[in-house]
Amino acid sequence: MPRYTPEQLAKRNASVWTDIQIILAPIQFLFFIGGLTITTLYANDLFVTSFYWVSLAILFKTLFFALLFITGMFFEKEIFNKWVYSKEFFWEDVGSTVAASFHLLYFFLVLFRAPLEVLIWDAYLAYFTYVINALQYLVRIILEKLNERNLRIDGQL
Repeated sequence: MPRYTPEQLAKRNASVWTDIQIILAPIQFLFFIGGLTITTLYANDLFVTSFYWVSLAILFKTLFFALLFITGMFFEKEIFNKWVYSKEFFWEDVGSTVAASFHLLYFFLVLFRAPLEVLIWDAYLAYFTYVINALQYLVRIILEKLNERNLRIDGQL
């Protein structure tokens, strides 16, 4: 189910946005691990006693999510000539939109003074949707790397 043509693969491999995504994605993963840990410690009343840290963790996770989404838009525009929801990246973009919605919902819930339990559950939903979205991207990367290898073997790259 490869989605890159040989020309698009060449563009992808030469794009600065590919390099930026490769750098930012693991950093975002670290923010995820940190945020999930802080949220779980707070929810279980272990070591983290101030809700401030839960909110700070999801704030940084959300900011990095937005940064990756925006740089991904530049990537998508450069490779597929569409800012978002190109046919080649449609489901990844849908997953990102769902995950972003739960990340942003957290701050609306804070604004409207939702109970802490609701905020904790939304934080977990934001982290869960991030994991599903990240797994979707990892599957895509693996499939595309296999496709790229096959194109090289066939002499198309």
